Amino acid sequence: MQLSLKIARLLVLMMDGESIPYSSVKAKLIDDLVFENILFRKGKHRKVIGLINKEALKNYLANQLQIDDLGDYISALEEKSSTRADLVKITTDSKKSKERAFKGFLVNSYTPIVAELNNERFVISPLPGSFTFIYDYETFKIPKEITVVGVENAKNFSDINKQSYLFKTMTPLFVSRYPQNQNKDFIKWMKSIPNDYLHFGDFDMAGIGIYMNEYKRHLLKKASFFVPENIIDDIENKGNRERYNEQRINFKINEIKEVKLLELIRVIHLMKKGLDQEYYIKTE
Repeated sequence: MQLSLKIARLLVLMMDGESIPYSSVKAKLIDDLVFENILFRKGKHRKVIGLINKEALKNYLANQLQIDDLGDYISALEEKSSTRADLVKITTDSKKSKERAFKGFLVNSYTPIVAELNNERFVISPLPGSFTFIYDYETFKIPKEITVVGVENAKNFSDINKQSYLFKTMTPLFVSRYPQNQNKDFIKWMKSIPNDYLHFGDFDMAGIGIYMNEYKRHLLKKASFFVPENIIDDIENKGNRERYNEQRINFKINEIKEVKLLELIRVIHLMKKGLDQEYYIKTE
């Protein structure tokens, strides 16, 4: 995905606090940023787009488009004399720059898991405040009874020990969705192993969209969406109505066969609320 000069300029305006008419910023990137809850979209007849989180936008541009400085990127596009080499310095618009320094993905666990890596015994047991990065994922193997749990948000992934009460019926290995440019590696690995995949994300339309578009479509029957036991009461008492109003469905409900997920969608529509997965992090 490339960032056009027009959209880049409009993103700068939004970073300065301006709201932009939706008709002038129609682009897949904009829709993706709305789904990620980095931008908001509101209004029935005259929709506008605005910025929710400036730091999240900077992180997205850096991780997904390798644009570390939006101002430098715009300057390079505006300067007709800019060479391809100039652009490579600020973005990955070349085959060479698209080479990733790291393949693989982050894993975490609150109980030691005996795995295998490069035909060697490998115990996954990160110290508090640390994670394990699996580089040679092609040789990474875990016991069949382990459930792989994909965690959407970074805070939940880092504090997974404070959510162990949610997963008492299984032995889980947690995998971080971020950095997102590692996601293809994770999907390849999941397809190569017999283990089931459980998606733990936000309980709103954006979270369900991430599950359906990034995971379910690739992993099919081995993937399911995690729905806590008390989700109805939790959404009713702690849900966020504003996020429900800002989000739109970007998946086909008639393709969903999971009973619990269909019931979750029904509840979200009924109460017109969504719930962040961070709610389930136990505090002292």
